[in-house]
Amino acid sequence: MNIVVIGAQWGDEGKGKIVDFLADRADIVVRFSGGANAGHTIVNRDKTYKLHLIPSGVVYPNKTVVLGTGMVVDPEALFDELNTIEKQGISWKNRVFISDRAHIVMPKNKLLDIENDKNRKNPIGTTGRGIGTTYSLKALRDGIRICDILDEDFFNNMENSDREFVLKYRDRLKKMTIDISSFQYKNKNKNILFEGAQGILLDLDIGTYPYVSSGVSAAAGASVGGGIGPRDIDTVLGVFKAYTTRVGNGPFPSEFLKERDGNLESQIREIGREYGVTTGRPRRCGYLDLVALRYACRTNSITHLVLTHLDVYDDMDEIQACVSYKYRDDLIESFPSSISILRGAKPVTKSFKGWKKSLSNCETYEDLPVKAKEYIDFIEEYTETKIGIVSVGYKRTQTIIRKDPWIK
Repeated sequence: MNIVVIGAQWGDEGKGKIVDFLADRADIVVRFSGGANAGHTIVNRDKTYKLHLIPSGVVYPNKTVVLGTGMVVDPEALFDELNTIEKQGISWKNRVFISDRAHIVMPKNKLLDIENDKNRKNPIGTTGRGIGTTYSLKALRDGIRICDILDEDFFNNMENSDREFVLKYRDRLKKMTIDISSFQYKNKNKNILFEGAQGILLDLDIGTYPYVSSGVSAAAGASVGGGIGPRDIDTVLGVFKAYTTRVGNGPFPSEFLKERDGNLESQIREIGREYGVTTGRPRRCGYLDLVALRYACRTNSITHLVLTHLDVYDDMDEIQACVSYKYRDDLIESFPSSISILRGAKPVTKSFKGWKKSLSNCETYEDLPVKAKEYIDFIEEYTETKIGIVSVGYKRTQTIIRKDPWIK
């Protein structure tokens, strides 16, 4: 069975925890896009793992994880991360593999990434990890793939600086390289979990362009980047938080404003620990944007939604969610492509009474307070998509399953 897990907002929705939770019954976990600009936090008992390139399933012993074709891989960052988790007690050798068609991030790409953003009229807010420039070179057909550096003729004709950089990692990468298409065919009868990076609103084609990532965050990317055909995808899970966050520049219609919402942003940020795993930057916070969430469901054929961070609202008297936008004299109920409209849009919200009770010990859906269920019911009705999993904390055990995704 093949399950795809994507972010249904602007990233940082808690995909890492959900992939880690579902990986218990997976045989293989494949990351299908992105690079070291992503950040997934896994909390397992008394240990916290911060992952950037490696699929979240690596935390489980004996699980195979794959960095897919759609990824851009920085060898230096990869082996630093592998060394870090090894020191934390994770044995990864012979179970971490890389698609031979994945592209390599060179040191010069990082420098160019930062320089390009400085020279933009409207800076994107890049993480400076060389992701955008590497994807650009890929599109220009000037990129360097894993299979290329293993080819003697290609390797010998590389620029000196690139060759010197790659030489430090070449032998280790060779041992980890696979033909992902053949690999997937051989394992077609196993449970495979496909892990996306960032969120759908950062997808290059259907996100808030140009304030997007350079990779494919959409569920469709699991096919191209994960080595399978689209008809082999059984389930698409869209992960979203009970509120919305965004890192970097770009439009954010439901963002909290000091003059309107007081200290709500800082309050949510601190309770929800809304700081970037990769950069440490504070995340921008706002109301749950149901207009954007419904758009994510429709454009990705999301089978079930996964609600995280619901417990952040435990002490709130009132909760609000954005149900439409007001732009000038117009009421907008569909997610617009225009950046100008998104920038000028104001959230129209619906209020819900808070449940004023800790959710951390809730083990079943029935344990949730009535007001929490009402909030969930409204989200389902608005998006026309059922919520199959509810997370009420950072630990694996704080996960409520309403619909088991491993059962068709």
